[in-house]
Amino acid sequence: MHNLVWLNANDNPTFPSTTRALDEPNGLLALGGQLTTDWLLEAYQHGIFPWFSEHEPIMWWSPAPRMVLEPGTAHVSRSLRKEYRRVNIEITTNRHFNAVIDLCADLRAEGTWITVDMKNAYIELHKQGWAHSVEVWCEKQLIGGLYGLGIGTVFFGESMFSLRPNASKYAFISLSEWARQNQLTMIDCQLHNHYLESLGAKLIGRNDFESRLPVSRKQLSLVERPVLTEILNDVLS
Repeated sequence: MHNLVWLNANDNPTFPSTTRALDEPNGLLALGGQLTTDWLLEAYQHGIFPWFSEHEPIMWWSPAPRMVLEPGTAHVSRSLRKEYRRVNIEITTNRHFNAVIDLCADLRAEGTWITVDMKNAYIELHKQGWAHSVEVWCEKQLIGGLYGLGIGTVFFGESMFSLRPNASKYAFISLSEWARQNQLTMIDCQLHNHYLESLGAKLIGRNDFESRLPVSRKQLSLVERPVLTEILNDVLS
């Protein structure tokens, strides 16, 4: 790890060029710093995010290639359309952010990077209007959702969960179509996995990814219900 930069938590938040990120492990760029709002916003605005386990130092990442979803391109299968017609789904935003982040952490069988410190940091981002949740309800029960940051014209996705089959897909698809309608440039999915790939996310190069990052630090406002529910109805009907 001789190429890694150690960030002084007492300094103003500044990150090294992402071209210094390691190839192995892919994207590891720096350690240290803080999980305050200023540090996190500075990181995300440069395509950098924290990811580490309990009892580890804060680790900052900028993997390449990058997994992203082009707004409005989430994959909708025939079987999902068929299932959707049989259930009564409602989508809300920012109603239960704390519950969403708790469930994203608790339901990961392989362990989680969503430590207590990470939870507190993103809850503070939510209180300040930067972090958002999308909740999926069926018969007044929270069955799925996702959360992330909205900066400028980019939604930086962090994690999602499902308590019933396909529940997170409803959140993902409604967010994707809302992003298209509101002219977002991309939804950042960070790292490749087969589930995201099955939903339509794809890998792009670092230069392409960074060319779409927000120039100005402006909050992104997610709409309240019933708009996302209506969007989902339109996509899946």
